[in-house]
Amino acid sequence: MITKAINFCKENEKDIVLASVVIMVALIGFGLGRLSKIREQKTPITIENLGASTETVFLPQAQHETQFQTTNGAIVVSKNGTKYHYPWCSGAQSIKEENKIWFASEQEAREAGYTPASNCKGLK
Repeated sequence: MITKAINFCKENEKDIVLASVVIMVALIGFGLGRLSKIREQKTPITIENLGASTETVFLPQAQHETQFQTTNGAIVVSKNGTKYHYPWCSGAQSIKEENKIWFASEQEAREAGYTPASNCKGLK
């Protein structure tokens, strides 16, 4: 009986491989579809109360909370640069504290001659 099963597998090897590939592709497609559905359910970050005050902003990032201390506003620029950033953007984090200039809004930064950083999501 075992020899019959082995002979059957040898005779139909190509069909078995093809069926296995089709099943694997279907499972991968199903998994990717589930991942995209999870991503759609995330709520976007909204910023409210952009007044010029000292406040702590918490934003979820990767699976933990990251804290940023904003000194005087919602937008930061470097005194040596031409771009403005949100405080949590990588570009803003690389600016030394003594070189940071704070603005209460994007409009104030634009009026001062700064342009939005392209690597900071959400800036227009």
